[in-house]
Amino acid sequence: MDLVFFLIGAGCVMCVMLARHFIAGFPAQGPEDYADDLNVLDMRKDLDGEMVCEGVIFGPMGRVTSTFVADFNVHWDGDIATINEHFTYDDKSTQDRVWTIQMGDDGNFTATAPDVPGVGKGCNSGATIQIRYPITLPEDVGGHTLQTVDWIYLTPEGTLINRSQFRKFGFKVAELVATIRKREPQ
Repeated sequence: MDLVFFLIGAGCVMCVMLARHFIAGFPAQGPEDYADDLNVLDMRKDLDGEMVCEGVIFGPMGRVTSTFVADFNVHWDGDIATINEHFTYDDKSTQDRVWTIQMGDDGNFTATAPDVPGVGKGCNSGATIQIRYPITLPEDVGGHTLQTVDWIYLTPEGTLINRSQFRKFGFKVAELVATIRKREPQ
């Protein structure tokens, strides 16, 4: 009988955890939640030119596993943006990525990159950008394909705050938090 109560209790705890995840957690927010923001993120203005990105990557247990600094060069040609990213990690390794963003209607857009199998789908709403995409990690860190959700929030002074979660089989395996800001003229 004790085993039955234990299993029922464990089942209730799992249900509460899942409900919290989908109702009050990171995945629960949607672009429509930010549609009425007074501060409006304009991707062509706020995500343009030479930018600096600084961030941390957290592993599945919540500990920092890596830090990085990246140089972004963003160029718009009408509704198409090219974002050249060059990352330098704390272990001195580097990584390059080139995103192509194609703006659509009502703030929706698509995004492609060489390590993104398929097409990312995003939405610019109010002071936010949300994008969902799969990403394939480099072979030296396993080569796994993870499901990613990026949220980018515009601060009143123009800095962008990026929070990303990476999942495998529905479980969070990493999280990234970074700032993105215009590079100061030298």
